[in-house]
Amino acid sequence: MADETLELSLLFDFFGDLLSEKQRDYFDLCFNDDMSLSEVSEVTGVSRQAVRDGLVAAKRQLREYEEKTGVVQRFMELRQGLGSLEEKAQALADMTGGPAHRLALEILEGIGKLKG
Repeated sequence: MADETLELSLLFDFFGDLLSEKQRDYFDLCFNDDMSLSEVSEVTGVSRQAVRDGLVAAKRQLREYEEKTGVVQRFMELRQGLGSLEEKAQALADMTGGPAHRLALEILEGIGKLKG
């Protein structure tokens, strides 16, 4: 379940604005506020089944957006690649001095900015 939650949270971060307002609300309450379907039902004033249906539709849409665009997959690959480059630049900084050391530190700084 944790893997699915992580996957859906990433998808929501990228594509959440493309969902309906109700779907966004249900998703936010369930995944970010960790509420049950019954609790969301109480808070929103709709049936538990309506919440469930909204979430099922939201999950399907989020996955379809990713399937069509591949944005999250590319983002994850980019993050992984930056992590690998960061490790190599740090190793270079640790084993060199002078201009090569300064350059490695500049590379590390640039990678840090890209990672946010």
